[in-house]
Amino acid sequence: MFLSAAKPAALTSGRKIVTSVSRRTFRATASAAGEVTLTNSDVIKDGTHEVWRDGIYDHDNEPKVKRRSGEFAPIEKLRGFVNYERNPEPYRRPLDRVADWGELNPVVGDDLKHSSTELTVQSARCMDCGTPFCQTHDGCPVNNLIPEWNNLVYSSQWNDAVERLHLTNNFPEFTGRVCPAPCEGSCVAGLVDSPVTIKNIEYAIVDRAWNEGLITPRIPRQRTGMTVCVVGSGPAGLATADQLNQMGHKVTVYEREDRIGGLLMYGIPNMKLEKDTVDRRVNLLREEGIEFVTNADIGKTVDVNELKANYDAMCLTVGSTKPRDLPIPGRELKGVYFAMEFLTKNQKRLLLTKEGKLESSWEKENFITAAGKDVIVIGGGDTGTDCIGTSMRHRCKSVTNFELMPQPPPERAPNNPWPQWPRVFGVDYGHAEVMAVFGKDPRVFSVLTKEFIGDEDGNLKALVTQDVEITSQGPKSIEGSEKEWACDLCVLSMGFVSPEDYIIKDLSLDVDQRNNIHATHGDYRTNVEGVFAGGDCRRGQSLVVWAIHEGRGVAEATDQYLKQKQSDERQNYRNARFANLSSLSSLQ
Repeated sequence: MFLSAAKPAALTSGRKIVTSVSRRTFRATASAAGEVTLTNSDVIKDGTHEVWRDGIYDHDNEPKVKRRSGEFAPIEKLRGFVNYERNPEPYRRPLDRVADWGELNPVVGDDLKHSSTELTVQSARCMDCGTPFCQTHDGCPVNNLIPEWNNLVYSSQWNDAVERLHLTNNFPEFTGRVCPAPCEGSCVAGLVDSPVTIKNIEYAIVDRAWNEGLITPRIPRQRTGMTVCVVGSGPAGLATADQLNQMGHKVTVYEREDRIGGLLMYGIPNMKLEKDTVDRRVNLLREEGIEFVTNADIGKTVDVNELKANYDAMCLTVGSTKPRDLPIPGRELKGVYFAMEFLTKNQKRLLLTKEGKLESSWEKENFITAAGKDVIVIGGGDTGTDCIGTSMRHRCKSVTNFELMPQPPPERAPNNPWPQWPRVFGVDYGHAEVMAVFGKDPRVFSVLTKEFIGDEDGNLKALVTQDVEITSQGPKSIEGSEKEWACDLCVLSMGFVSPEDYIIKDLSLDVDQRNNIHATHGDYRTNVEGVFAGGDCRRGQSLVVWAIHEGRGVAEATDQYLKQKQSDERQNYRNARFANLSSLSSLQ
């Protein structure tokens, strides 16, 4: 039975409940990132769904949720995408979160946190489409079984949901936090309306599983006797190690930093990915039998050829860590840094504080602070936003973000059709924080940095820019548009060009035209016997979810190689034994 929107107020036996939902920017039809107010017909003024229960107690009947039509009715999935609006769970409020290094996502008990009822409503919007593009390579690189676990959440089968989630994704607690959700950009519901809140649901599944103790060590039942070393402990390396360990091989992961996690530990700031979340998964992998070695810079402190000789196979997942530079006058001035240097040193400082080390004992020259400074971040993207958010938490004086390209359109352009990732204008978390504190968007589009200006002591004090227009030949400077900007700290966030080359040279590996390690996608073998490569060091800089995809692929290729190697060794042993018996019989 449907109830009209006006009816609940007249029902004395019922009560109205509000469940927590969202108010978050979502890049046109894709990611949930910034902060805007929804104006949905079934969402009341404070941004939450209205829920009606006929009884006094929560358990005595199912909730009735207000639909777009204004009716109150039980949650149903058949027409869920028609009946309910998209309501992604919002980040914590900008003025609250900018005061600490806690994660952006609301925690249990926060009024912004989605309730189980709202998660049921959002999962009901998954439309049982004939071809779920969300789980194809246009959407999810690891081919997550998204419609399946959406349906399981709708049915409150959380145990089964986390099992389906882990079938294709080794680390959903990472992707649920940091992935820009290309799956949502290719969601079929997004063709006619707004896509399903896939990222929120993934995050809810895995966090509930951890909290309820559903994720436990899986000790391999049998060991193959084959050994593998994995160089690099970022998402590609950890996925490679996890898969190979479950296949029964003995895996050792080598990391040049002092902590395991690669970019998950030091490249992604704490507010996007709390480091306890990384340590929790690493500790689980350790319990499952993977060995981790830190402070081992393969090719420098450890001879790579000697390491290779001690294992049956070697997997290189070293990432793309050589940053793109800006070779203009004044580049040598103090105050100009690469983004990863800025973010890594900040994270190390936070970890020292967490371990109880006094600020007075810090080696302050090893840290970069934005406190009280005019900060300019050159380059957009996720890393640029992370630099903005980090500067805000340092209490910078101001922050500006330069982007070479023009401002994206508010909706998909004709050359950017569904199911491609929507290249549209959006407000990410760092931008929203700057707007909340300083009252304006920090981004300046179509601008090219021409020169850094220093003081008499060699410190950066300003930079000069020039407006550009995009032509068929590339960016073209506009004469007479030069402008000087006050700047004490400039962070270069213009991407990465290739992996560092010392391992490549020591192993004599082939590289492609971009100086990435050459290995065919799907095969992952390099030109050196027994050496495999995957992740950003093979495909170039990309998303965490693509790194996991590559890591799983590397593991599959390595496993096939090890099986063949083991089979050949057994055959050689049998042949040698037969030869020995033949020689003995001939002597008789």
